[in-house]
Amino acid sequence: MDHVQLRRFVAAARHLHFAHAARELGIPRPTLIVAIKEMEAQLGHELFDSSAPTTRLTPAGEELLVDAERQLERSREAAAASAPKPGGKARATKGVGRAPAVKGARTPGRPRQGR
Repeated sequence: MDHVQLRRFVAAARHLHFAHAARELGIPRPTLIVAIKEMEAQLGHELFDSSAPTTRLTPAGEELLVDAERQLERSREAAAASAPKPGGKARATKGVGRAPAVKGARTPGRPRQGR
């Protein structure tokens, strides 16, 4: 399972409502449902109780939720640790990216010299 699938499962498990979880993730509800069904097929057991009147996690789903949250937290910490530290020495561009000066053209930001 990749991080995208885990994030989708965790959102659905936290909300226990597929439409709300899909809105939080910014994806269509059918896409979320298909992703959950694919996860269930990969694992070989159901994660959500489909016979219940409301959405509920199965015991296997509850175990996966704990593991998935722990794994996502570890990956967030690893990404934060590997991020570059803020600060450092500023570098001058030495005019790189500037348009060449044209003789007789006005220089932006400077008034014309009077005679």
